[in-house]
Amino acid sequence: MPYAEINNTRLHIRQRGQGPVAVFVHGYPLDSTMWIDQLNGLADIRRCIAVDLRGFGRSMPVTGEPLTMEQHASDLAAVLDLVSEEQADIVGLSMGGYVALAFAELYPKRLRSLALIDTRAGADNEEGKAGRNAAVERLLADGRSAMAGGMEAGLLGPEPSPAARARLRTMIEGCAYETIIGALAGMRDRPDRTSVLDTITVPCAVMVGEFDAVTPPVEAEQMADVIADAVLTIVPRSGHLAPIENPPAVTAALRSFLSS
Repeated sequence: MPYAEINNTRLHIRQRGQGPVAVFVHGYPLDSTMWIDQLNGLADIRRCIAVDLRGFGRSMPVTGEPLTMEQHASDLAAVLDLVSEEQADIVGLSMGGYVALAFAELYPKRLRSLALIDTRAGADNEEGKAGRNAAVERLLADGRSAMAGGMEAGLLGPEPSPAARARLRTMIEGCAYETIIGALAGMRDRPDRTSVLDTITVPCAVMVGEFDAVTPPVEAEQMADVIADAVLTIVPRSGHLAPIENPPAVTAALRSFLSS
């Protein structure tokens, strides 16, 4: 099932392994290939499903309208319906974490466990909203390559490997302009879901890169303090994209969490 018709769009889906379903939700402006190491590393304990969110990767193109976190969460619920699974472990990074929290709010009974990686629960402040709008103008003026170059230093740790840099550039430079614009609008307008943290009763893991400058470790610690019995992991030698900067550490942490 590499493709599926979901909520009036066509989504591309990667799958590995057997067992209980774990759904991996990528960040912005990335795609499901960011999870390849985790899909390969956890296939013996989970049926790993990584979705290209609508507009991203190999999924059906979009027009540039806002891509909301609620719509993405609805798409994930429909994917679970398609594979006949009532519940899943949801793993989300950055924007994927925003989607995971929307899923937790909208479909709490469908959540078996939750892993929030390099993300936050709060909404954009006014400065953040202005930054999203400015990013649209820079994209249209300078193009994806310039955007990728500018984002690389902010997303990766101080000494990223050539492989991590290459994976990041491939994903950003392959993302459609309309998708980038729609995603920026969706993230800009997302609601504050800090209150959702208090409602999470399923097992939860919070992970953050040691050098994450976008959602720094102190924010991860604050989230973990609010969520009942959350497990906090600081991923060494990583910035905001821990799963591609230090894949063995993230995979091992997820294995320990999912096995418990």
